[in-house]
Amino acid sequence: MGRRKKGREVSGWVLLDKPVGFTSTQAVSIVRRLFDAQKAGHAGTLDPLASGCLPIALGEATKAVPHVFDSTKVYRFAVSWGVETDTDDTEGRPVATSEARPDRAAILAALPRYVGEISQVPPAYSAIKIDGERAYDLARDGEAPVMEARTVTVHRLDLVDMPDRDTAVFETECGKGTYVRAIARDLGRDLGVLGHVKELRRLVVGPFEESQLVPLDTIRTAAEADGTAGCDPYLTPIEAALGALTEVALTPVDAGRVRQGQSVLLRGARAPIAGVAYATGAGQLLAIGEIEAGSFHPRRVFHL
Repeated sequence: MGRRKKGREVSGWVLLDKPVGFTSTQAVSIVRRLFDAQKAGHAGTLDPLASGCLPIALGEATKAVPHVFDSTKVYRFAVSWGVETDTDDTEGRPVATSEARPDRAAILAALPRYVGEISQVPPAYSAIKIDGERAYDLARDGEAPVMEARTVTVHRLDLVDMPDRDTAVFETECGKGTYVRAIARDLGRDLGVLGHVKELRRLVVGPFEESQLVPLDTIRTAAEADGTAGCDPYLTPIEAALGALTEVALTPVDAGRVRQGQSVLLRGARAPIAGVAYATGAGQLLAIGEIEAGSFHPRRVFHL
């Protein structure tokens, strides 16, 4: 007999407003404990310096993580001019300084070069693996990891505010793998003034927006007042992450087959013939899969 998993069989998304000072792993661990969930994961790392949208998947929602992880994200960040650090944010040590400061016209003229498909060298202090080791582990051990340039997609990069001559605030919408710290570093070099990220907040991850976020203290208070069940009102349904996919509603017979991992033929003139989709039966989420030649092939089956 297999060992019984500890915790509750609770499933759904916790749209956490991650506070500054916590790693994403720490935040997931705390939320998992508060919900007493058997399983948990997150859809996109946030640095300890950063706050904002950290979608945490509990239970069966972990099967939908890739569909959120690959989504477009929106960040608001403040760049401090005049100092470049080895981490490209305030947590690092200064490695170069400049007395120059950019004006609005110079910044606006530079921004178009950072929109579209751009080549970007990730920060040395990042989670990218080099020969099986995390780059930040190598950097902390005094090594100088060789970071290869990568092509990333930036949909927009806007100047939001210039509160003083040493600071500029930006908002960017970008694809997976984009490092905001690298944008700040490269923009500072490009402008001849140097710079690093002073503040960073993630506003959007795929379908999840800032208005939906729940502070960690709110969940803690609910758990203290009513136990783990008191946290459940802060769960978002799994299918909230799947809005970009096609939904196929199945008959009871076909739903039963999909629950067993079997493919089913989609009937009807409007039935899709290809693409990634999710299947439902009687309004309940069943599986994520692929439609090929008019048949739905389940790849991840949900046990709800």
